[in-house]
Amino acid sequence: MKEAYVALGTNLGDRQAHLREALRQMAELPGVRFLRVSSVYETEPVGYTEQPAFLNMAAALAADMPPERLLDHLLGIERGMGRVRTIRWGPRTIDLDLLLYGDAVLRTEFLTLPHPRMAERAFVLVPLKEIWPQDRIFPWEGNLRRLQGASGVERIGTLKDF
Repeated sequence: MKEAYVALGTNLGDRQAHLREALRQMAELPGVRFLRVSSVYETEPVGYTEQPAFLNMAAALAADMPPERLLDHLLGIERGMGRVRTIRWGPRTIDLDLLLYGDAVLRTEFLTLPHPRMAERAFVLVPLKEIWPQDRIFPWEGNLRRLQGASGVERIGTLKDF
């Protein structure tokens, strides 16, 4: 099994319910089990800013499938939850980004690992650092320090709090 990291985001409808549902469906994937789940963070939109604030979090998984198959499952969850890709960085019911998959480095038309923009996004790095194994150095610490001051990423609790 490989350790995989997934970023979750939502800014439409019942945001907490969307995060719960995405986690529930991820837990039902064959060959996947949760290792750790971050707190929930509220963040201002990036890129296309004329939209509601996002709720973001991250999950560490143990996965027993190729990374392309895991991504395909994640995209299926997005589609099943009503994700429509019309505006780049636009509003979404759910966004599931595969950030890392073990030590895999991939660059295909379908998947790039590590995720190509994760080091530029405080809303990804803050929850990711929270679930990063404490016995391993967090490779994006410098990026996080640089981004965090102006990030607008605010911890609002855990899903159990809602």
